[in-house]
Amino acid sequence: MRKRDHTVFSGAASLGICGLLAGIVVSAAAFPAVAMSGLAAKAGAETFDRLPTELTVQRAPQNTYLYASDNRTLVAMIYDENRKDVEINDIPPVMRNAIIAAEDHNFYRHNGVDMKGIARAFVNNKSGASPQGASTLTMQYVRMAISYSATRPADVVRATEDTSARKLREMRYAMQVEKEMSKDQILERYLNIAPFGNGAYGVSAASQVYFSKPPKDLNTEEAAMLAGMVKAPSAFDPTTETGRPLALSRRNYVIDNMTEIGAVTPAEAARAKAAELTVNGTRTPNGCVNSSHNEWGYFCDYVYRWWMEQDEFGDTPYDRERRLKSGGYRIVTSMSVKTQDAARKHVHKRAADGNRNAIMVAAVEPGTGRVQALAVNRVYKNDDAHNEPNSDPVKRRNGLKGTYPNTTNPVITGSADVHGYQGGSVFKMFALVAALEKGYPLSYSIYAPETYHSRYVVAASSPAACPGRALYCPKNAVKSMAGVHNMWSAFGASVNTYFIPLQERAGAENAVDVAKRLGIKFRAENDARFAGDEDAASQWGAFALGVSSTTPLDLANAYATLAADGRHCEPIPVIEIRQEGKPLPAAAPRCNQAVAKDVARAAIDAARCPVGDRSETSRCRGATAAYVRRAVGHPVAGKSGTTDGERTATFVATTKQLTVAGMVADTDNANTTMRGGGDGWGNPHTEAVNPAVYLTLADAMENVEPEDFTPPSQRMINGKQVNIPNVRCDSEPDARTRLIARGFEVQVAAGRWDSHCPAGTVASTEPGGSTIEGGVVVLRLSTGRSSRPVPPSSSASASPPPR
Repeated sequence: MRKRDHTVFSGAASLGICGLLAGIVVSAAAFPAVAMSGLAAKAGAETFDRLPTELTVQRAPQNTYLYASDNRTLVAMIYDENRKDVEINDIPPVMRNAIIAAEDHNFYRHNGVDMKGIARAFVNNKSGASPQGASTLTMQYVRMAISYSATRPADVVRATEDTSARKLREMRYAMQVEKEMSKDQILERYLNIAPFGNGAYGVSAASQVYFSKPPKDLNTEEAAMLAGMVKAPSAFDPTTETGRPLALSRRNYVIDNMTEIGAVTPAEAARAKAAELTVNGTRTPNGCVNSSHNEWGYFCDYVYRWWMEQDEFGDTPYDRERRLKSGGYRIVTSMSVKTQDAARKHVHKRAADGNRNAIMVAAVEPGTGRVQALAVNRVYKNDDAHNEPNSDPVKRRNGLKGTYPNTTNPVITGSADVHGYQGGSVFKMFALVAALEKGYPLSYSIYAPETYHSRYVVAASSPAACPGRALYCPKNAVKSMAGVHNMWSAFGASVNTYFIPLQERAGAENAVDVAKRLGIKFRAENDARFAGDEDAASQWGAFALGVSSTTPLDLANAYATLAADGRHCEPIPVIEIRQEGKPLPAAAPRCNQAVAKDVARAAIDAARCPVGDRSETSRCRGATAAYVRRAVGHPVAGKSGTTDGERTATFVATTKQLTVAGMVADTDNANTTMRGGGDGWGNPHTEAVNPAVYLTLADAMENVEPEDFTPPSQRMINGKQVNIPNVRCDSEPDARTRLIARGFEVQVAAGRWDSHCPAGTVASTEPGGSTIEGGVVVLRLSTGRSSRPVPPSSSASASPPPR
């Protein structure tokens, strides 16, 4: 209850009386050498009357807390000032009494300005005794509130300068604050804003830093020590050798004052003063490098980077960072402790933190884009003093250290500086989806030779060029892959010479567009140049084989989109964001239908083949990772990939509920080969990233009800077939005219085929017999020589290899 009856300054008259007295006593108390003249009093009164009474108070900076998806496991705290506001009911009476005893005995008996205290300070200071202040708790609160609400550095200086003008301003505001707030409200705000040293602001942070307990559990001697520190936190720091005896003396002084105001009995005071001064002095962890578990630092870092890209949190990066570090947000992240710990366990089991090759794993929830895990065999730490030399020769010569074992680089998620790593054959999915969108069904068959002569132009000096020609000639990993394949068998066995002609039919630019829609970001300069120009993209012959750089997070998100029936959601690391108890819309998933449902279902149907799974509609033949279905125990789809020289290895596995992608790469030098790299991996593809991915998925899906993928429609399986006119031995122009008239797109294959047809005429078509409506028909031109009978032009499988 506010006790206004005990002051001579009440009602409207208080301002005028106080103004006159303020001019005298403030000048005298602040500047004892100044005579108490009538001129000083008059000047003070005029100044006081003109002072504003409206005090704008901004909320003091608050800690932001990041929790795991369970809404209770603390991941990290982020703050500029370690502070968490608490209500007055959570501050025990012993703490309230201690601060009153230390700073303002008359707190409940004045209206913001204690004239008796000012007079007493004046007399004391004039006598030459130790200087005394005359600021009430309310005036001190005003001073701190002005500092926190200042928008310019000059205003902060003005709020704390030792002048009579500042004192007058504080008095005027204090009296107004006392009219608008109760004593308990003022005390609550004071104890939440006051500094206590060691990075602690407010009584909640202070009680945790010094005593590892919430303020409601403070005892008398602990409360007295904290109250005594407010006057000079650095001088009375109990964690330092010089500050400890001063803190003890100050604590006992406060306890004596608590006796004086009747807050404790003499006996209670004696027991409190006899208690040993015991403190922790442990600063509250701050930032991602001080996450609850170091391996969670990469997830915390992703939350920070995501936040910095959101316009909802400010117009500039400075504004966004300031809000994150001082806005007092409660962020429930999407990090699943179960999935995160599984990912870290399986990564670390296969590569120590000091291994130059990083195994990077990301897990994403289909249908929401919520990221559940980010793990890598690295220590999240700024210090690179103990890192190995950089494996990039140029960087090593320049004295740069490598990123292992310590780094804070976003190696799993990518950035403007971290472009990613070559994806390999997992990119075949984008050509497959592009072909499905063009109407090519899963059953679409192509003869896949040992070496395919494409129409894509490359430098003649390129090792991928056809001998003596400036055209792209991809090969398969093994000769036995040659033969007729459909999408199921080609994806299951990862047949290069099926997917390059499939990409030609669908259009490389369309495959690139699919990748964009599914969430692949082209960060590297050369990749961005191809992806940003449709004409350039149309000649990106090796795109389907994964020559572009990407990240585990991008790949997980792309395959998660297909697992969610084509619903693409931006990767997001949060489930809920609250400020002052109110939810913010920024945490909501941001999704769109990137590809048609039936197309996505067909793509997943093909992707079940590589991992040893199959649906009632699939026609799998061969699998590069057949063991995955048995290990995961759920319907699963996925794809593996390696690049030339085994520079990188990639694997993606997905259920309906979770997608996990992983990559192995040297994060310092993308050209490092892992073949025989001395890492204990005979084949990095099968012995490193694969188990880290599918075992993480298996652990995460344990005790989760299996959910099957929806099979594709018959249209996606067989397509709409139309007959192809027989154009054998027709001239190329005539054949082209006839086929275009029937609605087909016509291409001419590189090279010539032996045939009894005249040279330059059509030896055969691919496919022969029939194909999809509006599909591509490839003309194979004759050499004019026939060393063996030419098969009928009714089956692409019968086409002999080019010469």
